[in-house]
Amino acid sequence: MHFGASMFFTDYSMTSAALAKALEDRGFESVWAPEHSHIPASRKSPWPGGGDLPKMYYDVMDPFVTLTAAAAATTTLKIGTGVCLVNQRDPIQTAKLVASIDRISGGRFLFGIGIGWNEEEMENHGTVFKTRAKLVRERVEAMKAIWTGDKAEYHGEFVNFEPLMSWPKPVQQPHPPVIVGGAFPHGARRAVRYGEGWIPLAGRPGPDGDVSNTVPLFRAMLKEAGRDPESCPVSIFGAGENADTLKQYRDLGIARVSVALPAAAEDVVLPILDRWAALIREVG
Repeated sequence: MHFGASMFFTDYSMTSAALAKALEDRGFESVWAPEHSHIPASRKSPWPGGGDLPKMYYDVMDPFVTLTAAAAATTTLKIGTGVCLVNQRDPIQTAKLVASIDRISGGRFLFGIGIGWNEEEMENHGTVFKTRAKLVRERVEAMKAIWTGDKAEYHGEFVNFEPLMSWPKPVQQPHPPVIVGGAFPHGARRAVRYGEGWIPLAGRPGPDGDVSNTVPLFRAMLKEAGRDPESCPVSIFGAGENADTLKQYRDLGIARVSVALPAAAEDVVLPILDRWAALIREVG
């Protein structure tokens, strides 16, 4: 089982380059950057985490910029969007971004994606909340066509373009893994349909309970769809500092757990990383 860490990179947090180097030095496998283009002042959509929306959501930097800096500061650490809001991004331009960062990092990019929760934010981008899941699926399918074809075209309800040529192509073949975020069962179904991984949150169980219950159900869904469960591994985000729970995840065959770090400076973050480094050694 691999270990990752995510941070809302801001102008007051540890830099992405410094965090990435610290993670690599301590045996972590990956660093993850979330995204929000902006937060509408209306604040009508409630935060799924409950309570007031934390300040870091307003302040977070663009993930492709911060992850490029992280890639330049490391040699083996994987870099991932955790998650990229595809519902708010043009698929042709995003396909080029993903391919470019995969090239710059030497094939270390993990494309974590989501459909979003902030209705007003996505509506500012012209996205309709009720149809965002289908929009994301079409955009992912369109990007896969661009990554894998010399002349790509796509014709859907929301995404439509005639044959086009776009380079570079990703280092990873056929493309970086698309790791789909979202709770069970809806997020799991999306991962089965078009993902190379699924990201549930440790702290927000679905209607069937904790991930220890939903992961076997997810693997059954993969088999029913004719997919090998190994082709779509599970990454758990928001994992806590508990060795027994981490060992349970390991024994369940979880591919990766990721800790959510505060958007803070080195004096706050590094002691947390040192504790996790000890857990990595203990859990294996």
